[in-house]
Amino acid sequence: MDILREKRAEAEREWKDFTSDKKSRVMVGAATCGRAAGALAVMDEFKRLVKEKGIDAEVVETACIGLCYAEPLVEVKRAGEPSVLYSKVSPKDVAGIVEKHLVGGEPCIEKAEAVMSDKPFKGIQTFAEHPMMRLQKRVVLRNCGVIDPSNFGHYLARGGYKGLENSFSKTPEEVIEEMKASGLRGRGGAGFPTGVKWGFARASKSADKYIICNADEGDPGAFMDRSVLEGDPHSVIEGLMIAGYAIGANKAYIYVRSEYPLAIERLKLAISQAEEAGLLKRKFENGFEFEIKIKKGSGAFVCGEETSLMASIEGVRAMPRPKPPFPANSGLFKKPTNINNVETLAAVSSIMRDGAASYAALGSEKSRGTKTFSLAGKISRTGLIEVPLGTKLGQIINEIGGGCPEGKKFKAAQTGGPSGGCLTGEHMDLPVDYEGMASAGSIIGSGGIVVMNEDSCMVEVAKYFVGFTESESCGKCVPCRMGTQHLHLILEKICNGEGEMEDLERLTKIAMTMKQSSLCGLGQTAPNPVLTTLKYFKDEYIAHIKEKRCPAMACSGLITYEVDAKKCTGCTVCERVCPTGAISGGPKKVHSIDSDKCISCGACYQSCKFNAILRH
Repeated sequence: MDILREKRAEAEREWKDFTSDKKSRVMVGAATCGRAAGALAVMDEFKRLVKEKGIDAEVVETACIGLCYAEPLVEVKRAGEPSVLYSKVSPKDVAGIVEKHLVGGEPCIEKAEAVMSDKPFKGIQTFAEHPMMRLQKRVVLRNCGVIDPSNFGHYLARGGYKGLENSFSKTPEEVIEEMKASGLRGRGGAGFPTGVKWGFARASKSADKYIICNADEGDPGAFMDRSVLEGDPHSVIEGLMIAGYAIGANKAYIYVRSEYPLAIERLKLAISQAEEAGLLKRKFENGFEFEIKIKKGSGAFVCGEETSLMASIEGVRAMPRPKPPFPANSGLFKKPTNINNVETLAAVSSIMRDGAASYAALGSEKSRGTKTFSLAGKISRTGLIEVPLGTKLGQIINEIGGGCPEGKKFKAAQTGGPSGGCLTGEHMDLPVDYEGMASAGSIIGSGGIVVMNEDSCMVEVAKYFVGFTESESCGKCVPCRMGTQHLHLILEKICNGEGEMEDLERLTKIAMTMKQSSLCGLGQTAPNPVLTTLKYFKDEYIAHIKEKRCPAMACSGLITYEVDAKKCTGCTVCERVCPTGAISGGPKKVHSIDSDKCISCGACYQSCKFNAILRH
């Protein structure tokens, strides 16, 4: 496109200058995860010291590079030397890094996480060989943590909008065929072939069509979409434009939850930059013109379901609609509509830039390409990763994530969010793709993986996730509205030691009824945590019911505490932390616990330094 030729040439010159080996720079990861860890204060300190000492170095804000467990992350490059990535940097560390590294030329080895070069540097491992990065293949995350997301030129210089240019050299039908050849399936959870979905919308003869980016990421422990929007918003805008061109739509909405203020800020800036560059709100030579609007959602989980999302955009209560008609025929404002999620659209821009074959070469036979996952819970290396589909679960948990910390044993991984399932140590060789996860009774979903160790009670885990879907159910259909309530009540009863063996059959019957008769995907998949924990951890349910015992010692209703008189020193720490006054004894006297007042909170057990509190 002529409109970008001059801008791209200029951007490439600026990028070459920005990454020049002759310049010094500091890049601070300041996405939401970094900011929560104090990255903005770190960045301010770098700016202050660089200016104060007259150092010729640029301090730049970037986004999440994926190593969230190590935030705040700072990449320091001294002229003529490779960049060194520092982890867990605090404002008090900045002076040392500036003096020793930027000025003195000696990296602070004790804070160094990796070196951003092809070869190790002064004993520091390369980023590519970092245990969290070794198995990754970054397609969607190609720019996250690498560029300044607020700099339009950075995106252009790294091949931005070349996918759109390549699309314009083809007919819309050829673009759709390219997407089919890539094997890309919807990354929002359902895994429906993207090219086929576009074809349905293209087939409609309506003059007015819509394309929607679903950025309503509501799964607990999931932050893939947020990271892409914060770190590479133009990739999503480009993907939207390609999709609009392919299906014949000239209007788009990005539906993003209001809990993502930084993502919204970056999106607004990127849209204004695209408008100023002449990419939006103008008619191209081929007759295509496009407009993007942002719609902020209020955080309802059900809005992740496409018909509920459209209802929210229309300004009515977000509740699912029966299908058919499908959105491709009658969607937003009763016009043909295509809905894709953030990761899908970011992949589209890459596919149309590099070609379908390169993307289809990744992944497994029926699940092509890569998938982003967020690792959360009781795992050593929490963060954001992108691996080829078909990568084994054990590789993700143990090699990339580093397993469970503190020597604890891995127990389960909840995949696919609250509507997913719990997988066990028996599934370590399971390929993480759509078919593999379905065979184990779980789903990939949007990509959240929450890890649990031996201290996790799987009955309580099922109760938590069912409680989440119960509160998020829109209430429109009886199976979901009443099913989640009854599942939660039964699970609560079991966790309190009041369950009976018949409850296991009741749980299964309610769960299967919900799966078969709920109106939308939320209700159909809400019982998955119950069904998978019943399948793989039935012994824990039985222990709760028959033995009135929680094997993980996590259910407070089944735990009692007492003081070991032989070990108690009368230090009074437990007495001071008890919230109900259940502990008495006084200084240097053996303490005792009043079982009638004790609420089994565990505060005494956690605070005792002499292991004098016993729990049963």
